[in-house]
Amino acid sequence: MNTSELLARNARKFATRDAIICENKRITYAQLDAYVENLAHGLHDLEIGYRDPVVLFMPNSIELAISYFAIQRVGGIVIPVSTHSTKYEVERILAHSKAKALIVHDVLYPIVGEINNVICLKTGDEAGDFLSMRYLMSHDTEKTPFELTLKEDDLASIVYTSGTTDEAKGVLYNYRNLLAVANMAVVELEMKPESKVLILMSMSHSAPLHLFFLGAMLVGATVVTAPDYSIESLLELVQHERTTHFFGTPLMYHALARSEKLPYTDISTMIWWAYGAAPMSKAEVDTVLEALGTQRLVCIYGLTETGPSGSILLPEQHDRGAGSIGKRAMFGTELRIMNEHGNEAAVDEIGEIYITGEGIMQGYIDNELETQAVLQHGWMHTGDLAKRDEHGFIWLVDRTKDIIITGGQIVYPRETEELLNRIDGVHETAVIGVPHPEFGEIVKAYYVSDEGIDAETLGNFANEFLATYKVPRRYERIDVLPRNASGKILKQVLRERQ
Repeated sequence: MNTSELLARNARKFATRDAIICENKRITYAQLDAYVENLAHGLHDLEIGYRDPVVLFMPNSIELAISYFAIQRVGGIVIPVSTHSTKYEVERILAHSKAKALIVHDVLYPIVGEINNVICLKTGDEAGDFLSMRYLMSHDTEKTPFELTLKEDDLASIVYTSGTTDEAKGVLYNYRNLLAVANMAVVELEMKPESKVLILMSMSHSAPLHLFFLGAMLVGATVVTAPDYSIESLLELVQHERTTHFFGTPLMYHALARSEKLPYTDISTMIWWAYGAAPMSKAEVDTVLEALGTQRLVCIYGLTETGPSGSILLPEQHDRGAGSIGKRAMFGTELRIMNEHGNEAAVDEIGEIYITGEGIMQGYIDNELETQAVLQHGWMHTGDLAKRDEHGFIWLVDRTKDIIITGGQIVYPRETEELLNRIDGVHETAVIGVPHPEFGEIVKAYYVSDEGIDAETLGNFANEFLATYKVPRRYERIDVLPRNASGKILKQVLRERQ
């Protein structure tokens, strides 16, 4: 089984059911499959085929769904890229992944402009050196249908966990990985053909793409989406489209709970409210539950490298376990907390979370050493430190990899540090996350530099090359960065300065 075959099957089974609803447009499963077939022939004519990587620079849209399945129908590998990316970041992913083509949406075309060395398509009409995706889909529709022969071991997708430095990590999945986590979401969140799944987080991220989009496609449900997120659009879509499932970050839920429009919106059709990227405290949970008038709130923990698959905090467990990541692994997944001696950690003993299951990645592309470091004997070593309490709840303690989660977006400090270090007069930097009441964390940069290098200089440079959420919001000039005997920067010392 592969995802393109799955779509073709549902096009026959649920031909007239809405597959995607976006910006007052809707297409059925039969229409989606027909569009996919047409675009697949256009891609084939451009000699895009088996194992060819293709980057998608697109917001949530019907065109994204068509492109996603069409690339896989010709045997290609889909690489979705965040819409927050700059041209610099897109170009680095194109180079790192050795992509053969780029498909960009009209609304993002001004960001990338002309791109060299790859086949370039865009939605809408032709522009510059880009070919028209619409044109490719509009001719030769009588061609022989593609044979859907890809197996579960065939490669399907790459999602980038980091930005676009030389250390960028492209997480590689096969079809077994994607279908495993889609099945997991269907089982845990009770998705059915009658479900309407609202996706407002960017489908360049693994959770909205693999769990919710592919989960909905798996059962023949309807995906309701929009290219831009706002609380107003969320509430409007819930009420107008009668949605049943939603996934967001804690930041989204905080804003939703404060919305003045919420009391006047009919959200009675919603069955599952899911959140991820970070836990929510008991006080935050109580506020959200009261505002939404529901008890169907669920927390999902996982990594891009695991599909994502990991653990789940069920609705009935929030009373005692809010702030934790639940008691058990999700369907089809195992989770352990292992101490430094390689044994199962005892109650209240801190250890590293290991995860295994069919959703686990195939590895990082062109990074065998890092793959071997984190994938051992079928278990993913997450780098997340946690402990299990006497009631069985799992509590995150720290992250061995100094990642920052700001408003649900993951920031890898090294990427920002290496960019800032390129500025003339900047000698070294250290980037950390500092607590923030709304975003959970925000990015702060410590820097050692010549006189005259100020925060404005660093900020202007960072804004040119990095997505907004990766740009430090605070800067502090420092005479020397604290280090240990081996020369490693002691970021914990910097955190204690806050």
